[in-house]
Amino acid sequence: MITAVLPAYNEERSLPLLLDAYAELPPNCLGQLRILVVDDGSTDRTAERTLAYQDRVSVDLISHGKNRGLGVAVRSGLTWACNHTTADDDVVITMDADNTHSPALIPALVDRIKEGYDVVIASRYALGGVERGLSVWRRLLSRGASMLLTLFFPIAGARDYTCGFRAYRASALRRGFEQFGDQLIEETGFTCMAELLIKLASVGCRVTEVPLTLRYDLKSGVSKMKVARTILRYGRLIARRRLLTDSAMASPTHRG
Repeated sequence: MITAVLPAYNEERSLPLLLDAYAELPPNCLGQLRILVVDDGSTDRTAERTLAYQDRVSVDLISHGKNRGLGVAVRSGLTWACNHTTADDDVVITMDADNTHSPALIPALVDRIKEGYDVVIASRYALGGVERGLSVWRRLLSRGASMLLTLFFPIAGARDYTCGFRAYRASALRRGFEQFGDQLIEETGFTCMAELLIKLASVGCRVTEVPLTLRYDLKSGVSKMKVARTILRYGRLIARRRLLTDSAMASPTHRG
């Protein structure tokens, strides 16, 4: 079983295009796929547009009463997915709902899970990865954040720490929730994806990447990312995680 988690906030224009792309997946993939849209307090017709596709694809909807942030939406979706999967080798996908990620890449992500990896990142920085339509500032932010995170939290197999398009082995997510509980994702903004990756790697998850073509030129509407705030949040994330790591290293238990 494959569960695709789509956190969405005011995506009434982009989400139907993405769900159309899901409906065009090969039958052998579509037959084992279910989609969960987490409507994070949208004020447009995101929820209505989601439910209109229930006769074409297997889609469920979670609605937050108010906008609580990407991190909360992702955590809600992953919790739901873990509660609705039965096999350890079931796959959970996360991806943006703004039509910048193509579901056509899902079979490649799933194949790497079958090879034994726990987390597979659709990466702009893997060989063959492409970014289209991204502003210079957004490109610099994403690359700079990934470089800093790689410096402070090196993870074998990972170069793109910030992209939200990933596949997870269900058992790996359960391991993360068992270790961290609701604190598996504490960040509320775009930094949540880096936090999740770092924490899953800390419990022994094996990570790899497949090349992604990011189609930001297909996005409808303006970006919801506040660049200055996001830069600050990355700095705080690095400082907080380093503090926790240093405290653990200094503990009597770690020293033996």
